[in-house]
Amino acid sequence: MAYNEILLFVLFTALIVALLLIDLVVLQRKAHSIGMKEAGALSAMWIALALCFNVFIYFMYENQWLGAGQTGSRGLSGNEAALQFLAGYLVEESLSVDNIFVFVVIFSYFGVPGKYQHKILFWGILGAIIMRFTFIVTGSVLIARFEWILYIFGVILIVSGWKMMMQKEMEVHPEKNIFIRLTKKWFPVTETFDPPKFFIRKEGKLWITPLLIALITVETTDVVFAVDSIPAVFGITRDPFIVYSSNMFAILGLRSIYFVLAGMMKSFHYLKYGLSSILIFIGIKMLIADFVHIPIVASLAVIGGVLTVSVWVSVVRNRRQTRKGR
Repeated sequence: MAYNEILLFVLFTALIVALLLIDLVVLQRKAHSIGMKEAGALSAMWIALALCFNVFIYFMYENQWLGAGQTGSRGLSGNEAALQFLAGYLVEESLSVDNIFVFVVIFSYFGVPGKYQHKILFWGILGAIIMRFTFIVTGSVLIARFEWILYIFGVILIVSGWKMMMQKEMEVHPEKNIFIRLTKKWFPVTETFDPPKFFIRKEGKLWITPLLIALITVETTDVVFAVDSIPAVFGITRDPFIVYSSNMFAILGLRSIYFVLAGMMKSFHYLKYGLSSILIFIGIKMLIADFVHIPIVASLAVIGGVLTVSVWVSVVRNRRQTRKGR
């Protein structure tokens, strides 16, 4: 990476850390159950921030601030960069809905009280940011040296999309998680969530709480999602900063969106088919990129159209079932 590119990553990471601290210290200072109204307001705030940053991306690449748009042989204009960020953000935000399915199962499995769920999500997302930064940097280096690896990414997306489409129910098996088994082997585990800490000292020993076990489950599960989501964004753009920034803004809004959608997941019956279709589409796009060029506008239209249709069909299905139940 050039000096300007490193500086860009450092400044953006500082912005993300600042936003996380504001959320932890100001918005979520006290542990409490987040209601639909508060979650909706927070979700709107994070989406608005992402869209504002999208506008910033346009001007940054258009005016080549910090060398933006000059990296590599695929120089990006402001319009191209903004559209790629929007498409990447839309894909990541959509795939994060799949994370929510798993979070609901994990919190239900461990019986995590609503007032403590935000704490687990906060630290889980902080870990996800570090993990995904590592994945993105590694992926960028590999693509720069071995461009053929994009074909592998394409195959991974097609296989992942097909598996998602065929999967009947999302299941989580914490008892089979090797990290949890090792943690329980090294430390005794308390039976309650109070006090709401990950570690406590009791009877002269260091104990771990069920909160930490739930957090480990969230973190290790996110590795699986990263294997899908990171290649998906690389299928939209090769620019490492756009991949990173679109991914981070989607993750930042994940907590609040969780509390909006957690009780409504069964309402989006056909959404997983839409998400799986998007993964397959991006995978095919990566495989045929050397022969057929699909413009970013067309990709954005396909992604937006598939999501809209899958949500609309789900809503129609729910209405029909409600009428039958009367």
